[in-house]
Amino acid sequence: MRYFIQFSYFGKAYHGWQNQPNAITVQEVLEKALSTLLRENVEVVGAGRTDAGVHARQMFAHFDFEPISDMDDLVYRLNAFLPEDISVQEIQQVADGAHTRFDAVERTYEYWLVKEKDPFLFDHAHFVKHPLDLDLMNETAKILLEYTNFECFSKSNTDVKTFNCDVREAYWKIEEEKWIFTITADRFLRNMVRAVVGTLLDVGMRKMLPEDIHKVIASKDRGEAGVSVPAKGLYLTKVSYPKEIFDEQK
Repeated sequence: MRYFIQFSYFGKAYHGWQNQPNAITVQEVLEKALSTLLRENVEVVGAGRTDAGVHARQMFAHFDFEPISDMDDLVYRLNAFLPEDISVQEIQQVADGAHTRFDAVERTYEYWLVKEKDPFLFDHAHFVKHPLDLDLMNETAKILLEYTNFECFSKSNTDVKTFNCDVREAYWKIEEEKWIFTITADRFLRNMVRAVVGTLLDVGMRKMLPEDIHKVIASKDRGEAGVSVPAKGLYLTKVSYPKEIFDEQK
């Protein structure tokens, strides 16, 4: 049987999601927990990769195993076994062949920043002391929806087959002390969101004009975009799938 596991994690202690030699990752910890409790080697496949220090409020992975009679009990035991910075919300049996990465139709990220130094948000958000123009940043964010090729925001030397992404929303809002950037797309390139935010901050600090974003995107050159903001402010908040994925009778 194939199962989707929904979970979340605070990424500070981990070198990202994907297994790496000589570095602790979320995938490694989750696989160890499942293998221990199910008493069989279990490998999981994630919905995507998050870099070192990035967080996930909603993440999915899939694994194959014999029928599990009580999935709620397994969730309970996993949460008791896992460290405090990883939490499992649900395990669901899914359609045969369902894939957490390839079947995902949409992903949403948030980036958090604060304008005042706050020790309680030190590990959760990026502190920016410079004045920012929210209207200019939102004006520029809307321009992203006019494009599909985002090579200028991609990590250099990446092995992707295409730099095209369908960006469906991109906007800033202020919630209490936090400035939150939300972006949704069918897929994202490595480092893309952090590079987009860095570029929008350049606009907000009036180092660039909103119309300059056209030239940056057309250049397909990572050097033309802004610097990547720190990983600690980035959250994967939602991964969406077609309804039929969760029909285990299929």
